Formats: sequence, C-alpha cells, structure tokens
Amino acid sequence: MQLIRKPIHPKVGKQMKKKYEDIHFVETEQPVWNYSLFTDEDIRNFQQGTHYRLYELFGNKQLTVLDTPGTYFAVWAPNATYISVTGYFNQWNKESHPLKVRLDHSGIWEGFIPHLKQGEAYKYHIHGFKGVRLDKADPFAHFAELRPYTASITWQTHYEWSDTQWMKDRKKNNALTAPFSVYEVHLGSWMRPDKYNEDSYNSYQQLIERLVPYVQEMGFTHIELMPVMEYPYDGSWGYQGTGYFAPTSRFGSPQDFAALVDAFHQAGIGVILDWVPSHFPYDAHGLFMFDGTHTYEYADMRKGYHPDWNSYIFNYKRGEVKSFLISSARFWCDRFHVDGLRVDAVSSMLRLEYSRDEGQWEPNEFGGNGNLEAIAFIKDLNETLYRDFPDVQTIAEEATDWPKISRPTYEDGLGFGMKWMMGWMHDTLDYFKMDPVFRQFHQDKFSFSMMYFYDEHFMLPLSHDEVVHGKSPMIYKMPGDEWQKFANLRLLYTYMYTHPGAKLLFMGNEFAATSEWNHKTELQWDLLQFVSHSGMKYCVQKLNELYRSEPALYEKQFEPGGFEWIDLQHRSESVMVYKRKGKKPEDDVLVLLNVTPIVRHNWEVYVHDKKSWKEIFNSNDQAFWGTGDVYNPEIKTELVDKPSACYKLTLNLPPLGAIVLK
Repeated sequence: MQLIRKPIHPKVGKQMKKKYEDIHFVETEQPVWNYSLFTDEDIRNFQQGTHYRLYELFGNKQLTVLDTPGTYFAVWAPNATYISVTGYFNQWNKESHPLKVRLDHSGIWEGFIPHLKQGEAYKYHIHGFKGVRLDKADPFAHFAELRPYTASITWQTHYEWSDTQWMKDRKKNNALTAPFSVYEVHLGSWMRPDKYNEDSYNSYQQLIERLVPYVQEMGFTHIELMPVMEYPYDGSWGYQGTGYFAPTSRFGSPQDFAALVDAFHQAGIGVILDWVPSHFPYDAHGLFMFDGTHTYEYADMRKGYHPDWNSYIFNYKRGEVKSFLISSARFWCDRFHVDGLRVDAVSSMLRLEYSRDEGQWEPNEFGGNGNLEAIAFIKDLNETLYRDFPDVQTIAEEATDWPKISRPTYEDGLGFGMKWMMGWMHDTLDYFKMDPVFRQFHQDKFSFSMMYFYDEHFMLPLSHDEVVHGKSPMIYKMPGDEWQKFANLRLLYTYMYTHPGAKLLFMGNEFAATSEWNHKTELQWDLLQFVSHSGMKYCVQKLNELYRSEPALYEKQFEPGGFEWIDLQHRSESVMVYKRKGKKPEDDVLVLLNVTPIVRHNWEVYVHDKKSWKEIFNSNDQAFWGTGDVYNPEIKTELVDKPSACYKLTLNLPPLGAIVLK
C-alpha cells in the first residue's frame, strides 16, 4: 500500500507553504516502475557533450505509462550507489521509492512513480562516494520551493503563448542594425508592495501590471533581468544559482514567468536574461559535490574554485557538464522565448589565472593562460544558440582585451553577438567625475573609445556594478553643485545614447537615484516628486525616443562608416563634435558636447554637404530641469568653400550640455 498525498496548489508569494490532504491509498506491487526516456543516441551525445535538449529527458516528467498517470524521474549521479525519491508524498521516506541505475555506465538513475502528480515537493536521497548520505534538489527541475525551503516541485513548463507577432518580427527587433536600448532590472527590488519589507515581492503577474508599462513608457527596446534562475541566497542577486532550468519561485510559477515574457513581447519589448555558467555555490542541496564527489565542478581546485566568490567552477571538460550547461541556455530560448542571454563573468571562464597568484594556477598544455575547455564550451554554446535561434543575441560580460569575443567562430572568434564595453564605462566615468576645469587635459581619455570600438560589437553598460559597494549612485559621481550634477548626468547620458553601440542602463539610473542600489529595499520612487529627478527621467525617456527614431544612431552603429569625428581641436574649451551616419545621408545627425559650465554663444563648427540644420535634442531643456535659455531655434549657415561644399554653422552651446542637430 502506498499513500499518495495530493497537494493543494502551491501559493507562491509572501509565504509559499504546501498543505497536503490524504486522497486515497493506492495498491502497487512496485512503488517505482522501470521506465526510460533515453535512447542509446541520447546517452552517447550526453557523454560527448553534444546533447543540448536534456531538459526533455532529465528532471521530472508527468506521463502516462500503461494507462497509468504518474511522474518519471531521471538524475545523473555517476558515483552514487543508491538514489531514492523522497517527499511529502511518502513522508520523506528514504527507502520507499528507489530509482534504478542504468546498466550502460552512464551514471543515470531513473524510474516512474505511478499516480504521483504535478505539484509535489521532492528531493533525491543519494548514497554517494565513500558512503556519504546527501539530499539534493533536482538539477533539472522547473520549479522549487520558496526559500528558505529547498525542495524541488514536480512541474512542467507548458504555456499558451500570445507573442506571435513579436516572434515573427524579432529578427528585425534584435538585429545589430536595430536600436538596442536595455533597462537592467533586479525584479525583487525594482518595486515592492511593502518597500520596508525585503520579503515583500511583486509577483510575476503584478510585474506585468507595473513593470511592463513602465519600460514601455520609458522607451527601452529591451529589458535585461538579473538572474531569475532559482537561487537560495537573496544577497547573491541571483548570481549564485542552484536551478538552471527553473524560474525563481519568489514571484510565481514557471507559467507566471512565461506570462511576464509574453507581456513584454506584446508590448514590443525584448527580454534578455543574465545567465551564469561560470560558477555555482556550495549550498548543500545544490550542484556542489552532487554525488559525494566532484561531479559538476573541476576536482582540481586550481581550476575548480573561485576565490573571489567562494564558489565552484563548472568542469567544462566533462561532456555531461557541457551538455547540461548548453541545454540550460537553450531551455530559456526554447521554453520561455527569451531574446538573448547576457553571459556573466566570461573573463573568469577564459583565464586560468583569473584572480589567482603565481603558483595558484597551472598553464594549459600549450603553456598559455587560456582555459581551452571553457573556450571550446563557449564556442559550442554560441554556435548552438545562433543555429537554433538565429534571432537572439548572446552578450558577453568580459572585461579584458581577449580578442574576437564578438566575432564568429569561423573567424576564430568566441561567437558572441555583443560584448560589454567595460573600457568605455571606466574611462567615461573617470572623465565625468573630474572637475570640468581639468577635463581639457584629459580629452584623450574621452575620445579613446573610438580607437578600438570596431574591434568588437560593443554594448555600453552603466550597470548595477557601478552603483553598489561604495561606488556611489550615478548622480553623486558627478562634480559640482546640485544643478551641475544633474546637468553633467544628462550630458553623460546624451553622450552614451549618441555614441556608437548598444546601450544598457540600470534601474534607478534613469531618474538619478541618490542612494546606492540595495537589494533589500525598492528604488527611491519618492524622488520623482522633485522636478530635478522627474526631469532626469523625462530626459532618458526622450533619449530613448531619439535613439529609436533616428536611423543614424543605430543603422550603422557597429560599422566604421557610422561615425566621424568633426572637431576635437578645442581642448581648452572642452567642446567635442562628432557625426553619426545612417544609410541615407539625409539621416545624419551632428552631436556637440560642451563639457564645461560655460555657455558658448556663437560657436562655430564646420560641416560638409549639408546646408540646413535644425536642433532636435538639447540636454539643457527646461523640461529636463535645464535652464532652457540656451538653444538654437534657427541655425545660421554660411558656405565657406564651394568645391568641398563646406559650411560654417554658428550656434549656441548650453553649459554642461549636449545638442543634437539634424
């Protein structure tokens, strides 16, 4: 006799507690039936690191076998000697429902438990290496209990999508020749029902009502979600994950998460997910020492341990681990229609000596510092995603001078679509932190980005990393009094939006948050009652509108022909001028930056071919909390050289301001 308990549907929110009521007793001669979903080809590909749909086989699957409904389980634990499924359904009995190990030396344990339905919490009880006893969550589960509880839940990801039009158009929307303006968000702390309670979350459904229209109002083309893959510790922000196939239960079910993605798509907004294949934590229920020894991580701690994050590094050499990771990446594109993955900490994956001193790492077989297995994994990852989902983008967070990060693998690149431009971010912030009086001596720091811009497909990031750990919020990085700080920040943002490349802005930066980001609270929405902050928000909104409406700002954003320096010869006045070019000459725009608080009246600049210009954006607009008194309703033009069609423009430059002409 086997007692089957049926769960009341889990309530996911402030408290996710399962209540169980007895249904009936089911007589079964075998509590676990022999059953398998694997073919011999599946096993070969899994072991060789070339099976990228493992989520269709591993984990829990609600099936009907011999006219009997139930749940099939499969888990990889090559060093285990015994595995059972334990949960509320059997009172966490560790002996009543043992799985069978396959006889093909694959290390896969599997079995079918009749009458076990969706919504049951469970773990694998493992007798592992040298007799160790472990209780592990399912690495392939799609749903987990709300932390601090750590069990997996039998659940599937089926969802009826309504984003047909987006999926039809997204090749255009996600192209490198399209505007790509990203709003980076931590779902838990963007906004809370109770801003003083860190356990108070908006559900995925509430985020549909609140976050989706906000991103749409602001004009961002994409949203990037800091990791939503299940993770145990809030303070890791999701970067120490345990569920590579499960949206976090903090905000709802997998179907609720799918509905959020669907809602963004219906609003014309792409969804990018942070994804962390570089390391994982040592939580007892997670991947670390999964079957009593190093299963998912390198056994050699010179390669397998991350000293910076006190975490463990995937063994990219092991075929099963490579299949696991690429299947995870593919899963989010396949089951949740995501438009891209931002791959975290790529530098740490590529370099054997990353964050290690001499003697703490071993060179590769050629004497170099590259992790050859990680490099091969990354290339296969990108080749697979772009083959199966050609309309998505993969984006590398990579901070070194490693070559060809965003070049195709057939050109000996790593195959990413884009790379974060960390050098631009550091140089730009260093430059804008300076008192304007000193900027004339550091113009090269400002202009240096275009010396190497075309080496990669760059995304310009002003991310969460720049507003935590004592780095100060964006507004307080700026020098001067309160008005100058806001003017400087509007100037910086205008420079960012008119510089070639995709853009990324972390939540709160758009309205000049005055506190560093804190994951335990919500953003400082009350600041929007002040005209300075609401003006900053409106400025970012109009910059997104400018970026999306002017083809010259995106059509050739990764091509040398899309940018031209017009004037870098006025260092002492700290005025810089450049042109952005589209496919059509009439779409060209001219950008003038005055990075000192001095008004420049009757400023002269020389351009070719075009006689008539008008001002289409001014960062000193009164609506942005600028002075609004230095602008160009009419721009005087004078032909100075007819053979070369050279014209002199005479105009006014606002203090700490940027203007865009067309």
